[in-house]
Amino acid sequence: MEILKEQKQKTMLDNVIEQFDKTADSMNLNPNIRKILSITNNEIIIHFPVKMDDGSIEIFTGYRVQHNNALGPYKGGLRYHPTVDVDDAKALAMWMTWKTSLAGLPYGGAKGGIQIDPRNYSLSELERITRRFTFALGENIGPEYDIPAPDVNTNEQTMAWIADTFMSTKSPSERSNNKHVVTGKPVGSGGLEGRDRATGFGVYITLRLLFEGRNETLNGKKFIVQGFGNVGYWASKFLTDDGAILIAVQDAHATLINENGISVANLHEHSKPRKGSVKGFEGGTEMEPEDFFGLECDFIIPAALGNQITEKNAGKIKSKVIAEGANGPTNNEGERILLANGVTIIPDILCNSGGVIGSYFEWLQNRNGELWPLDEVMVKIEKKLTEVFKKVESLVNEDQIDHRTAAYILAIKRIETAYIQRGIFP
Repeated sequence: MEILKEQKQKTMLDNVIEQFDKTADSMNLNPNIRKILSITNNEIIIHFPVKMDDGSIEIFTGYRVQHNNALGPYKGGLRYHPTVDVDDAKALAMWMTWKTSLAGLPYGGAKGGIQIDPRNYSLSELERITRRFTFALGENIGPEYDIPAPDVNTNEQTMAWIADTFMSTKSPSERSNNKHVVTGKPVGSGGLEGRDRATGFGVYITLRLLFEGRNETLNGKKFIVQGFGNVGYWASKFLTDDGAILIAVQDAHATLINENGISVANLHEHSKPRKGSVKGFEGGTEMEPEDFFGLECDFIIPAALGNQITEKNAGKIKSKVIAEGANGPTNNEGERILLANGVTIIPDILCNSGGVIGSYFEWLQNRNGELWPLDEVMVKIEKKLTEVFKKVESLVNEDQIDHRTAAYILAIKRIETAYIQRGIFP
């Protein structure tokens, strides 16, 4: 089943450029700043050799695209996936610029990764690939310059390897000052308590706030999730703990439904030893994958790859709320259909920003040499998310616009202000 492959009829880069142009037109963005923001600052492509377990040498291609750093160091994830290319990295880097700006963080946007299917490599091979990629990137990343984080198919272990490799290239007296070169590290290696669940927690908080604004609660609300990785799992856990009911899950291997509710804990236990796959879970019945988005429910969480909701399936969607846990899961043609049908979309740059907010607190914690307990971290993330969500909702209501347009206007306006105040060198 290939349901979760990136659909390439229109690329994510096409989508993000179109979204940017639409926003720039609507807010009369300064034309000079528009030129700057429409391009990336740096696009790094690296080919590097790695020795495999059998002694053979394989050549890998890695990417790091740095879109804009007007507000602070570049920030963004690294993904390991066969579809990684420079155009996808450019799109994702631009989204990161808008996301960090919208969240009010002192960051710019970057993204990257390696064109690889990690399932085809052993753990020791993945470690060597990661360390060699880090070494090849060299000074193109750094704790005050460009700070990677986990993304699709990367995790805290990946970040620990990157941090250790990068720190090892520094003199002994400087190594501890470079711990915050990445975020999303294991807690024992300088990571933040709660960073693992921050993105999914953000999806939950934005949904809760949306329904609270309508004088509704999550209790009894039925929802479906595409992708049961880190984001899909944690979002589902927080939502079901608050009384919502998960009725269907889809990933690249299976589409499961149970109208009475799927146990998030049991599904997690099932999928963990199967590299995240939900196939074979006895608490749900397999259904046709193309019917997934058309299920009757109160909200949908696409938390897998980009371009999953398109003009081909948007018209089938009956849910009136979509919470974008993934980056770019809805293309522009699909979005137009959804908006015409009265669907509210909580855009990715708002909905899944809990992850980068958590990363910011991890970065601060490392910088300041502090350690914060889990409950304190979750309060910090919730407070930040609530502030941002209310700003977006306020603009939505004032200007009678959709949530994505409101979020983009707020994000881009903050960058525009920075450029106007600072000027352009020389």
